[in-house]
Amino acid sequence: MAQQLLMPKATAVWLVDNTALSFEQIATFCKLHPLEVKAIADGESAQGIKGLDPIATGQLSRDEIARAEGNPNHKLKLSEPKVRVPDSKRKGPRYTPVSKRQDRPNAILWLVRNHPELKDAQISRLVGTTKSTIEQIRERTHWNSTNLTPMDPVTLGLCSQIDLDLEVERAAKGRPLPTAAELGATLEAAQETEKLNFSYEREEEKEIDADAVFAKLKSLKSDRKDEDEDDQY
Repeated sequence: MAQQLLMPKATAVWLVDNTALSFEQIATFCKLHPLEVKAIADGESAQGIKGLDPIATGQLSRDEIARAEGNPNHKLKLSEPKVRVPDSKRKGPRYTPVSKRQDRPNAILWLVRNHPELKDAQISRLVGTTKSTIEQIRERTHWNSTNLTPMDPVTLGLCSQIDLDLEVERAAKGRPLPTAAELGATLEAAQETEKLNFSYEREEEKEIDADAVFAKLKSLKSDRKDEDEDDQY
């Protein structure tokens, strides 16, 4: 987990009052705009905020402040925490705000129809629901099935597009490869292949017959020419 400054504006108030740091240095460290730090120094902003000592909280050392005061180009760096708290891993379904819970059945229906490869546990993680609800919507036994409309959970704000893409990718990895029948690419039967060869042979025969016909026509034409010459005599 990346370190973050506690109470940035209160820290900025303390640094303005107790150090000779420039507005730019304080602004960079506290993630504020330099004009906002100037307004704090002029008493135009943060009047009701009590300054927070970053040295007392262990986020800055006196040596670091002294180093920055002596060099205007030096950027303050957060001190390494003495104790690191591990990130808490969320267990169970995602929390859904009360205002959006009525949209979950529509989102589940959309996921079931558009991404049938998703498992119930994945849908549960995405929209924060239970497996029994998913089964009811799959089997159309949900109490409100007739009024449900498929709606994208990302559009509804129930999950992010990144989370949805990640779950779809995971489901795709565990899905078996499609068979040849599913792809529509089947081998031709032996009889069909024999028919193709037979047809090809018939075409060759047609070509041979055509040559014979032309030869016969040529012969007939020659015989007719001889008859015409005999008539002249």
